Amino acid sequence: MPIFKLIERHVLSAERLHGDDTTIRILAKGKCTTGRIWIYVRDDQPFAGTAPPAAVYYASSDRRGEHPQKHLANWDAGILQVDCYSGLNALFDERRKDQPLTPAFCFAHARRGFFELADIEKNAREGKRNGKPISPIALEAVKRLDALFEIEREINGKTAAERRAVRQQMSKPLFDDMHAWLLRERETLSRSSDVLKPMNYMLSRWTDFARFLDDGRICLSNNAAERG
Repeated sequence: MPIFKLIERHVLSAERLHGDDTTIRILAKGKCTTGRIWIYVRDDQPFAGTAPPAAVYYASSDRRGEHPQKHLANWDAGILQVDCYSGLNALFDERRKDQPLTPAFCFAHARRGFFELADIEKNAREGKRNGKPISPIALEAVKRLDALFEIEREINGKTAAERRAVRQQMSKPLFDDMHAWLLRERETLSRSSDVLKPMNYMLSRWTDFARFLDDGRICLSNNAAERG
């Protein structure tokens, strides 16, 4: 426990954290139940931070939002990189007793929704009978997101100021154009279109997805927590 507390104190002194959870099988009376493992990762290396990377883990028997609220109760001035799990919303609520956390959402999650509708290789494996038609909009969205990730690969490890400068020059025009393009394309679709779900996933949270443009500490994805 003393070692855990030291790690916890170090992780929760970060200005920015990655957070995630995953299922774990728990042995209960006569059966196994499904619980959760929660992770919060401090990794300042992408923006040339010198603090050692570390992760702290917690366990729970379910996925209720009260768990991350408890885990981060004393961390009240940071950027939390996460997926769009609704149980985290209370942490970002401006009415929160302490200062609300700042969300930065994961582009890898956003990309996944489009990629599943544009997976040419999967369709080829399943054949024409079972495979769905490739969505041209989803395919174009994947290409646009991949262009942003390509820029990120070039600035990984540079200072936050350098990363922000490159993003303002190179990423912002692409991102703003994608926003306008998604809005235009959405107007042409029926309500039953499969591609509406990943489109609305991003558009309804656009400000929090866009936050990386103005803050070089933020990563484009939450993969540090996924790996952890």
